[in-house]
Amino acid sequence: MADFETVTVETDLLICGGGMAACGAAVEAAYWAKKHGLKITVVDKAAMDRSGAVAMGLSAINQYVDLNSGNNTLQDYLDYVRNDLMGITREDLVASIARHVDSTVHLFEKWGLPIWTDEDGKYVHEGRWQLMINGESYKVIVAEAAKNALAEADGEYFERIFITHPLMNGDKCVGAIGFSTRENKVYVFKAKATMVAMGGAVHVFKPRSTGEGFGRSWYPPFNSGASAFFTIYGGAEMTCQEVRFIPVRFKDAYGPVGAWFLLFKAMAKNAQGGNYMQENAAELDKWEPYSKVKPCPANLRNWLMMLDVMDGKSPIYMHTEDAIKAIVDKAPDAKAGQRQLKELEAEAWEDFLDMTISQAILWAASDVEPEKKPSEIMACDPYFIGSHSGASGAWLSGPEDLQTAETKDEYCWGYPHMTTVSGMFAAGDASGASSHKFSSGSFTEGRIAAKGMVSYVVDNGDGPGLDAAQVDALTAEILKPLSTFDEHKAETTDPDINRNYIRPTQFMYRLQKIMDEYAGGVSSQFKTSDKLLERGMELLSSLKNDADNMAAEDLHELMRAWENVHRMYQADAHMRSILFREETRWPGYYFRADKPSIDNDNWLAFVNCTYDRATGEWNMMRKPVKYISPNV
Repeated sequence: MADFETVTVETDLLICGGGMAACGAAVEAAYWAKKHGLKITVVDKAAMDRSGAVAMGLSAINQYVDLNSGNNTLQDYLDYVRNDLMGITREDLVASIARHVDSTVHLFEKWGLPIWTDEDGKYVHEGRWQLMINGESYKVIVAEAAKNALAEADGEYFERIFITHPLMNGDKCVGAIGFSTRENKVYVFKAKATMVAMGGAVHVFKPRSTGEGFGRSWYPPFNSGASAFFTIYGGAEMTCQEVRFIPVRFKDAYGPVGAWFLLFKAMAKNAQGGNYMQENAAELDKWEPYSKVKPCPANLRNWLMMLDVMDGKSPIYMHTEDAIKAIVDKAPDAKAGQRQLKELEAEAWEDFLDMTISQAILWAASDVEPEKKPSEIMACDPYFIGSHSGASGAWLSGPEDLQTAETKDEYCWGYPHMTTVSGMFAAGDASGASSHKFSSGSFTEGRIAAKGMVSYVVDNGDGPGLDAAQVDALTAEILKPLSTFDEHKAETTDPDINRNYIRPTQFMYRLQKIMDEYAGGVSSQFKTSDKLLERGMELLSSLKNDADNMAAEDLHELMRAWENVHRMYQADAHMRSILFREETRWPGYYFRADKPSIDNDNWLAFVNCTYDRATGEWNMMRKPVKYISPNV
C-alpha cells in the first residue's frame, strides 16, 4: 500500500459538506467570523458548484412562506408540516426556519437566480409554498455566493475530501477526519465547533431502476449517509430514523412529478382510467385526523396509489397530455392556443433539463411526447432526506424564543441547532424532525446553525484538545481496506473472488437486498413486520462483521467502502426505529403488517435513539411531541 501523508488543519468553525445547508452556513459564518476573528473551514466530498441534492439544478423552490403578502401565516405553514408528517414534527425548528426563509429566497434572487414572475411582476407559484425558477444554475449561483463570503472572511475551502468520522474528546466533538479522493492524503481537521451538513442517504435500499437505470435518482446517488454516520458514531441523539421518504416519480428515470401535479394540474389514473384518489377515498377514514386535511399527506397519496398497484390496476399513468390540452383549450383562439402549446412543451421539457436530464432522455428514447402521450409513474425506493418529506436526522436544540413552558426542557438545551453532543451542530438533511425545508430552508437552517456555532466558540474559548492516539487509530481504520486488498489480491486470479475480503460493490448489493426484503422495499410493496425486521437485523449484524473485511483497490473504491459503512449505520438505525414504533403511522412510506393501524394514544411521540461506539449498543427511547402553535 502506498504511503499516505497526514495533513492537519486547525480551525475555529468546521463545516462538513458543500450542499445548500453548508453554503448557508458558510455565508452566515463568514459575516460573524469577521467580527470575532474566527477562522472558517469548509470541506466537501465533491465540488461546491455541483454538490448536494440540487447539484444538477431544480425547477422550483419548494419553501417560500410569503409572509409579507399576508396570504400566508407562520401558523399556516406549521399546520401544513404537522399534518403532512401525521403529527410528528418539532414545530420550534420548523417555525425557526420558516420565519426566515423568505429572506433567503430574496438573497438567491439578488445573487442572480431567475425566479418566474407574472405580468404584474409577482412570483409565479407552483403551489401554495413553491415558486417556479429557471434553476439549471441554481447551485452554481448559491455556491458562488458562499465561496465569495469565505474569501472575504479569509476562510478555507477543501474539496474532494471525504469525511469519514468525527474526532471526539470524551463527549465533545473536536473536529473530523477523512481522506482525499484524489491524492494519498489523510486530512485531520481540528475544530472548536463542527457542523454536519453532508446530506442524506440513497441506495440504502435496492433501487427500482437497476442495470441500465442504476443510479438514476433525482436525489443524488453520491449522498450516502455520511451525516447519519457522523452524528450516530459521535453519540448524538437521533430522531425519526423510521421516517424515510418514498417519492412518486416518473418510472425508470425518476423524474419528479411535482410540477405536473401542482402547476399543470395533471391527473394520475390507473390502467382502467380510474382516479385512485377518488376510488380509494374510503381508505382515508382509517388515518384520521390527518387524512381529512388539505392537502392530503404525501404518504397517504402514495398509499392510495399503492393499493391500486397491489390490486393489479397498474400501470399508473400521469396524463400529461390531458393537462396540456386543458390549458390550451382555454386560449381565446387557435393561434393563441398553438402559441400556448409551444410554451408548455418548452416548459415540460425544461422542467427536467433543469434537474433530471435522464427523464428527458428517456422520453426521447422511448418516443414519448408528454404533450401527446401519458407517462408511467411509480413509487421509487426509500430515501433518507430529513429536509424533504422525511424527517430522519439528529435531535437538535431549538430556538429559545419559540419555546413554551412545556417544550423548553425537552427542546432547548443549548445553542441553536446543536446536537446533544457538545460542539457538534447539524443542518439540512442532517437535522431531524424539521422536514419540508427543502433547498431554501436548508440554506436558511445552515445560517441559523452557523450563528449558533459562532456563539458556542465565542463562549467556549480554546475548546478541548485532540488525542493523537485517536487520530492514529482512525487513520489505520480508514486505510484498512487498501491494506486488505494489497495483502490478499494475489491469492486468486479474479480479484473479485477472494475468501479474505469483500469488494464494496458486492457489499452494497448485500445491504440493499437485506433492506429491500426485510425493511419494506420495492419488492415487498414497502411492507414489513416485526419478524421480518428482526431477521433483517440478524443479517445486518453479519454484514457488519463483513464490513471489517472490505477491500479497496484504489482511492475511488476506498470511498465506496466507507460510503457502504455509512449507509449500514443508517440502515441499522432505521430498522430498529421501525421495530420500536409499534404502529403504522406513515402508510405509503412503510407499512407494518403486524401493526396495521395508527395509534395516537400510545405513539404520538418521537422515536429517538443513541449509539454507544464503545459497546456497539443502541438505546431506543420515546420523546413526547409538544406543539408550540399557541406561541407563534
